[in-house]
Amino acid sequence: MTTGRWDWRVVAVANLRAGAVFTIGAAIAGWRLASSAGIEATPSLEWHRWLGTIAAVAVLAAALAAAGVRGRSGFALWVYRIALFWAAALVAVTGHLGGLLVWGADFLHL
Repeated sequence: MTTGRWDWRVVAVANLRAGAVFTIGAAIAGWRLASSAGIEATPSLEWHRWLGTIAAVAVLAAALAAAGVRGRSGFALWVYRIALFWAAALVAVTGHLGGLLVWGADFLHL
């Protein structure tokens, strides 16, 4: 966004689209794992599960919004940027919750 170079945007959108495909797959795999035997249903797991689903939808929305940005109004560009920001924030929070679930509350302790 800061360089204004179109070739960088092409690479970014390609990565976003690939990420959308993998995010959908990760959400499906996460739901299946959370529903399997031996996994305790905790509030943290439910938060991770639902935020992961919302994050997958947000990444997909950002990927779809990216399709119509070139040659469109400034409004379309802002819709794309806002969707991309929220998708990144949701993925970060969901990933942090996943780290807490797997490694415990002090997984960042050095």
